[in-house]
Amino acid sequence: MLLPTTSLDRVLGDKTAKSFAKNLGLFSVADLLQHYPRRYSSRGELTPITNLPVGESVSIVAEVVDARERRTKGRVSHILEVRITDGSGFLSLTFFNQAWRQKSLVPGTRGLFAGKIGEYQGKLQLAHPDYELFLDEVSQFDAKAWADQPIPIYPASATVTTWMIQKALAIVLDTLSPIEDEVPEQLAKKHKLMSLNQAFEKIHRPETKSDWASATKTLSYHEAFLLQANLIARKIANEKSPATIRQGGANGYLSDFDSHLPFELTKGQQSVGEEISLDLAKSYPMNRLLQGEVGSGKTLVALRAMLAVADTEGQSALLAPTEVLASQHFRSISKSLGEDLAKKVGLTLLTGQLSTADRKKAMLQVVSGASKIVIGTHALFSEKVEFYDLGLVVIDEQHRFGVEQREKLRLKGKLSPHVLTMTATPIPRTLAVTVFGDMAVSSLTELPAGRKEIDSHVVRAGDKNLVSRVWERVAEEVAKGHQVFVVCPKIDESDKEHSGASVETTTTQLRKNPNLASLRIDSLHGRMDPENKSEVMAKFLNKEIDVLVATTVIEVGVDVPNATVMVILDADNFGISQLHQLRGRVGRGQAKGLCLLLTGAEDGSIALQRIEAVAGESDGFKLSEIDLELRREGDVLGASQSGGRSSLRLLQVIRDAALIQKVRVEVEELFQADPELEALPNLRLAIEEMNAVENLSKG
Repeated sequence: MLLPTTSLDRVLGDKTAKSFAKNLGLFSVADLLQHYPRRYSSRGELTPITNLPVGESVSIVAEVVDARERRTKGRVSHILEVRITDGSGFLSLTFFNQAWRQKSLVPGTRGLFAGKIGEYQGKLQLAHPDYELFLDEVSQFDAKAWADQPIPIYPASATVTTWMIQKALAIVLDTLSPIEDEVPEQLAKKHKLMSLNQAFEKIHRPETKSDWASATKTLSYHEAFLLQANLIARKIANEKSPATIRQGGANGYLSDFDSHLPFELTKGQQSVGEEISLDLAKSYPMNRLLQGEVGSGKTLVALRAMLAVADTEGQSALLAPTEVLASQHFRSISKSLGEDLAKKVGLTLLTGQLSTADRKKAMLQVVSGASKIVIGTHALFSEKVEFYDLGLVVIDEQHRFGVEQREKLRLKGKLSPHVLTMTATPIPRTLAVTVFGDMAVSSLTELPAGRKEIDSHVVRAGDKNLVSRVWERVAEEVAKGHQVFVVCPKIDESDKEHSGASVETTTTQLRKNPNLASLRIDSLHGRMDPENKSEVMAKFLNKEIDVLVATTVIEVGVDVPNATVMVILDADNFGISQLHQLRGRVGRGQAKGLCLLLTGAEDGSIALQRIEAVAGESDGFKLSEIDLELRREGDVLGASQSGGRSSLRLLQVIRDAALIQKVRVEVEELFQADPELEALPNLRLAIEEMNAVENLSKG
């Protein structure tokens, strides 16, 4: 009998298992069982062909219309062309030197056809598709049931087809041992859940629509239950770890800083500051997420927390994802502190681009405790970097760092340091509950006084007059003494992974543009060495560059108050949160900002919906809801915190928000009654296994 932990090579054979691992990322029986159908079709239904995307692998249910064979000269002596229909359009199947297939592909035959959609002479086609024909030997009595039986269509690849997955699942389901259920019996009865074995059977081999609907209900509950149990277990474990209490003194660094502030803190900054202060006063580590709009003052809040830790002679490390952002933080914090206070706290920059001598000097400052605030990149993870008394870790743009990276920095403290993570990508409450259930969440929703709203407009790339007007507008803005960002999706034309305008080509074109002939135009991208990047950014900050053509390297943290216009080329290549963050790079001074979103996206496309949403809405929290509806939630438990393949299999955060929050309450009640889960060994084991898998994935 098979167990969920059984490796697929023991079930499917080494060759097939390797193909499943390589193409679908499936390694164990559990992985395969949780590879759920993307949708269901039926033998009695014809799936629309009309909107099949060229270049993508598809699986469709269709009927053979006709088949014809023609002879050719050369290596391919026979071509068999088969036309199939779904009732709304036609698709050609092409087979080379396989005339024998005509015997089974006769008019009226229905089946499941899979392959990559191509185009030949203006017609859609599948070359050498895989297919599985539906059997005709069905009794009259069973005909309707057979025709209506749902056919699971799985996320597949060109080499691992949907029916290969079906056959593999049939082997597993026929020999699967009873699975231990981690959901307590009282909750299973309360929600009328199936057993796990039954749920897997019904979702993969349903006989009726209600079968897979009921199975989906059960498995969605299980998914939410395990996710919340894991997050709560993490929170409890964190609260058991000892930490040094960090309370700022009445006449310390923090009070000195506050007394010299040239402005008043916003109500949000005051409130969040109090929340953090209370956390730092606890004997277990703070684990708080600080989210806020671009320009809402998150860095100031973090700086005040670092000064409070410095009052206890402890150290803080501010971790930035790039050299550019680390240097930006160092400059802005130096300016905020003033020369005297910066010296007193030993403000230090530690990045990979420092000279050997400067790096050694910085490391000595850190290990001796002379530096109370150190700002750096991944260089802080180095084994050579030691802290005297690390009390607080501040992580900027948390989604740029994996769990394992953050853990490395956390272990550098004598005791577990307090952790404050920051993001400028606003997160809906429902997502925060799901993804960051082990963290306290603070939000900054108001902008500092004086900040003006940014005007945003969609510019259709096909309108040459409007596009020409964009560059005229750029010239006008520079003539006023302001600066401009131009953002491109890729660095150069050799990048085949990304589409759209490149930095190198755009820079050349703009220099030749008559409207921009007198302007100082330069470029910035991630492939440049750190020294060159810093030099370009310094020149832009010093107003020695009028127009900076860049990739998304300027997405976070780049603060140029004199930049008032952002032109984003081929904006359909970026997500909502990216566009919103990019837009936030302008209008940071006294002048009003302008963002122009150029796109060739088609009417009605999701890409155009994203762009229009950004143009029509300035509230990042509202945009985050739209963003979440249009894309997956990211890997909520693994190293990646956004984008990529979601670790949520059935759950969707917005759609299932009510379920997630209901389950959260039920799981909290279980832990309150039994913190060690002594009466729930199956749940305890499931959590241990989830964390073991995550640790294994860290390498």
